[in-house]
Amino acid sequence: GARYRLGPELEICGYGCSDHYYESDTLLHSFQVLAKLLESPATQDIICDVGMPFMHKNVRYNCRVIFLNKKILLIRPKMILANAGNYRELRWFTPWSRRRHVEEYFLPRMIQEVTGQEYVSFGDTVLSTKDTCLGSEICEELWAPNSPHIEMGLDGVEIFTNSSGSYHVLRKAHTRVELVNSATAKNGGIYVLANQKGCDGDRLYYDGCAMISVNGDTVSQGSQFSLEDVEVLTATVDLEDVRSYRAEISSRNLAASKVNPYPRVKVNFALSSSDDILSFPVCPPPQDKICFCNETCHHFFFLLAVKGGFLLPLSGGMDSSATACLVYSMYHQVCLAVMNGNQDVLDDVRRVVNDETYTPKDPREFCGRVFTTCYMASENSSEETHARAKLLAEQIGSYHINLNIDRAVKAVIGIFNVVMGKSPRFRVHGGNHRQNLALQNVQARIRLVLAYLFAQLSLWARGMPGGLLVLGSANVDESLRGYLTKYDCSSADINPIGGISKTDLRSFLQYCLENFQLISLRTILSAPPTAELEPLTHGQVSQTDEADMGMTYAELSVFGKLRKIAKAGPYSMFCKLIALWREICTPRQVAAKVKHFFRMYSINRHKMTVLTPAYHAENYSPDDNRFDLRPFLYNTTWSWQFRCIDNQVSKNKFLFGIKAYVMGRTHSQCVYRDEMR
Repeated sequence: GARYRLGPELEICGYGCSDHYYESDTLLHSFQVLAKLLESPATQDIICDVGMPFMHKNVRYNCRVIFLNKKILLIRPKMILANAGNYRELRWFTPWSRRRHVEEYFLPRMIQEVTGQEYVSFGDTVLSTKDTCLGSEICEELWAPNSPHIEMGLDGVEIFTNSSGSYHVLRKAHTRVELVNSATAKNGGIYVLANQKGCDGDRLYYDGCAMISVNGDTVSQGSQFSLEDVEVLTATVDLEDVRSYRAEISSRNLAASKVNPYPRVKVNFALSSSDDILSFPVCPPPQDKICFCNETCHHFFFLLAVKGGFLLPLSGGMDSSATACLVYSMYHQVCLAVMNGNQDVLDDVRRVVNDETYTPKDPREFCGRVFTTCYMASENSSEETHARAKLLAEQIGSYHINLNIDRAVKAVIGIFNVVMGKSPRFRVHGGNHRQNLALQNVQARIRLVLAYLFAQLSLWARGMPGGLLVLGSANVDESLRGYLTKYDCSSADINPIGGISKTDLRSFLQYCLENFQLISLRTILSAPPTAELEPLTHGQVSQTDEADMGMTYAELSVFGKLRKIAKAGPYSMFCKLIALWREICTPRQVAAKVKHFFRMYSINRHKMTVLTPAYHAENYSPDDNRFDLRPFLYNTTWSWQFRCIDNQVSKNKFLFGIKAYVMGRTHSQCVYRDEMR
């Protein structure tokens, strides 16, 4: 019974077409779909707002096309394009820069034959119905400081619609909800937002979370993550609430009396009727859930590969355990979806397990069919990690393999000995740093080779069809620091946790412990992170990640946020951290930490060029593919920058400006400081 329908940004062709936007086929097929929509009985007597690319005067625009009863009412091009982070809209589109300007758009013949129209309005205009006025925003325009809804609202627009292609980042959903609600809190109005949902063929996950807000309050909100292909959100709202809300805001009304009017496209149609029954379902703001986001994202890969499932090298540490729990939570959601009658999910599951009669009921049983974990022990592995991996595998139900890599390691070292006449030794056995590092890397890389061997052939050996996708488990902090072996088990087909920080992974494991009763996670959470690549000392692990890195994970998270989010180079980071860490570090200690981080970051930056594809979840991700575009070959001495730091330390002038800086520090900087405490 809805009278206005809104969909997400560029929904006809899909937001993630990338360079396919250059192809004329993309425009052609978009118009073909638009013609089908115009002709469809489902679009009669409801204003439909859909997204697709348009070419106007040989310029490509990202547009909304609004139509009713086989007539196009207007085409509204996007005015503020997203071009930061993972967005590249300026590569494919041009913003419409003429405010309140409308031109005639000549329709292609296939559309003319359906609508009987030759020309329609194209530009910055609003839609005036018999009972209200509607204005469109497109994604980034909501986030801009000069959002169109501000002056639209002052000019009498009562309903704002936003079609978005907003991808998920941890803690972003709360910001999006606040922006929508604040859009109407100061100016009054109804704000309707539709967002893309799912994975669009790259490293991003669009988290849905459609919402409807009235006068600053959320009245209806969709789920942030689900396995449903389509989710419809509706609400019935009272236009008089907007009018009475605005009437008492005198500052708003004074500004409205001076605003330049928008051109209006008038339509003989009403959104309201005399028998409306008001209903205001209130939904709480969403809380980001790593498990639901990743499970849905990787459900896409699960279907795309049409493989027999996943294989994960499970070390018994926090990172690989978090990856295992993500897979388990995904299968948990799959079972719930099947239980709730989702036939599409059931069909996909049956195709993957190659059994047309199978119905998953228990996630542990399902894990045993499609998830293989593998503990690859060496002489440097401890009994504790072996026991932790085994217990976690039992609790999630994965098909678990135990193997020992020592024979393979010795064979590789033996080849080197035969050719070069020397055998490397660990540092504790008299070797140097180069020998020590090489011996660790051999173990790590052999695990990669074995992981792919078992992924290809383990199902064959078990008499089952298909193969497995290999999962990696390197977190965003380790990638930033480069604390991983190039082409080890961090190299895989997919890395579910590649965009997630160690801090968030710890919180996620605690969530799994409490919600899935995976009691093995208690010991995993309490154990110090270790690679277990160096010899044990009296049977106990002597190597820890933080000692190897020369910094804690908490410090590494702060370095990452300052480097990427605060745009800080070595000298700026030093200046900021003097204030942030002044209670726990001397300026000389801060200088040493900053220089060590940048030295290690630049030495290892080349590893980012082969980083396993990972879902984007963190705004300080070092992903070299499209998010964090920087050189991968650095002068690792940072001679000029480090000299500037040393000069400040030696001259004892680090107090310059600190008093003013501390008094004026931002909220986010306070957060960094709280993390360090």
